[in-house]
Amino acid sequence: MSSTGLEIFDRSLHITHTWLSGIGEQIGPDKQRCYHALRAVLQTLRDRLTTDQAAHLGAQLPLIVRGIYYEGYRPSTQPVTMRSADEFIARVEQRIGDLPPMNPLDATRAVFHVLERHISPGEMEEVKQALPEEIRRLFGEADIGNAGFATGQGRDANLGTRPQTGH
Repeated sequence: MSSTGLEIFDRSLHITHTWLSGIGEQIGPDKQRCYHALRAVLQTLRDRLTTDQAAHLGAQLPLIVRGIYYEGYRPSTQPVTMRSADEFIARVEQRIGDLPPMNPLDATRAVFHVLERHISPGEMEEVKQALPEEIRRLFGEADIGNAGFATGQGRDANLGTRPQTGH
């Protein structure tokens, strides 16, 4: 039985839940935290891409996630210059804000891991090639997994991120 009465919405809700659960595997199961991580990382990534690149990635996102991705989008100001992983992570941290507290590096890695699992390999390769090498490396680190959420500590203090303080 359909919960919304529209199959496309039910399917998108299911896929979005799957994505949030995948993020939760790395940063903890709180869906609100997972949503904020997804939103912050996707919008930071979108802003670093050209308008065409952002549109190509957006086309592969599930309906609900696509809405999150495009929320507040201003194509005339893209791409935003970010050359280092520190700059990227700092923008993610700004978007996350203080609610809910989390390590922005862990959030980035978790979302990148979910993107790698659910977006076509060809599209992911195009996205990665559009990024500076230092930011691109964050994708490779997404496969490492996260031991930090269980201990309440962030993983990489050397990237200048604040420690994870809660779930």
